[in-house]
Amino acid sequence: MTETLGTNPLRQAEIQGRLDGLLQEVQEAGKRQVGYPTNQDFDYSAVLPFLEHSLNNVRDPFHASNYWSNTHAFEREVINRFAGLLRIDPAEAWGYVTSGGTEGNMYGLYLARELFPNAMFYFSEETHYSVLKNVRVLNARHIMIRRQDNGEIDYDDLRDMIRVNRGLPAVIMVNVGTTMRGAVDNIPRIREILTDLAITSSYIHADAALSGTILPFVDDPQPYGFDAGIDSVSVSGHKMIGAPLPCGVVLTKRPYVERVGRAIEYVGVEDTTLSGSRSAFAPLLLWHAMARLGDAGFRRLVAGALETAEYAVGQFNERGIPAWRHRNSVTVVFPRPAPEVFRKWQMAPEAEITHIITMPHVTHEMVDELVDDCAS
Repeated sequence: MTETLGTNPLRQAEIQGRLDGLLQEVQEAGKRQVGYPTNQDFDYSAVLPFLEHSLNNVRDPFHASNYWSNTHAFEREVINRFAGLLRIDPAEAWGYVTSGGTEGNMYGLYLARELFPNAMFYFSEETHYSVLKNVRVLNARHIMIRRQDNGEIDYDDLRDMIRVNRGLPAVIMVNVGTTMRGAVDNIPRIREILTDLAITSSYIHADAALSGTILPFVDDPQPYGFDAGIDSVSVSGHKMIGAPLPCGVVLTKRPYVERVGRAIEYVGVEDTTLSGSRSAFAPLLLWHAMARLGDAGFRRLVAGALETAEYAVGQFNERGIPAWRHRNSVTVVFPRPAPEVFRKWQMAPEAEITHIITMPHVTHEMVDELVDDCAS
């Protein structure tokens, strides 16, 4: 029977019992969570006292608000730090802490639609499922482009579709680490296509949900930032960084945001974000992680996750299971295992393949047990 809340209050023992039961389930699930990119190795006990207060980062973090119980100052530091990581001068950047990748992608595509109302939107079939939903919400004309076997967008198909619609501005959604295969689209090549076809009005939004916090900390990254030609980017905070709630960052260029902002008198702030009231706790989490780890700490975190990914590929291959990963990727792709193995390890499927994502909490011992299960 499904349990539901009734009209009468529960006794404290009943409340605690329900919570204890859920906590046990969550703790057990975390022991074999290898299929989704959520780092579970974090400690935010230092910021827990702020949960006793009603904080609200209403609207734009770069304008003063009439609601003083906010963390806008910390949020601005987070945005400036991400600007540096994503290779744009913080003085030229604007952004805010989002509820996650879907909101970040929506914001980037919303800006593009406002800049170019009659544009054609292009994205590959490997793109995150939220993008198709986003363009439908925006009522934007769109074309889905084929993907290559490795997960990158099919550049020839993209060129052909842009050529057919060359009279329209082009808005292109690129992937900096695809969900299933960890592929990074070649942004300079896409810019070359736009130049070759003499497309004068264009906009590139990047979904860098996971790899946006990996590529800045490797020695030889694929082009991924504003210096490569993007106009906006969405990065997740609960993935490589790790957080107890979904969050992320969206970054773009200040002049673009000035096109959509308007003043709201009663909160004393610019209306530039998608949501009105926003989490003031998420910026504290990201700020705390960045302050505690620093660049050196993140480099160690990323290096460890990449080493575990390489270890996993080797262990799978040694047992006769074909596994592979892209350069600078923690996504290890291999054939879909038996249903009981799939359920045990909480893996994400796509047709005949699945993957594991070696977040910092994933150990060699977990990999060994998984490989044993797949080979049995």
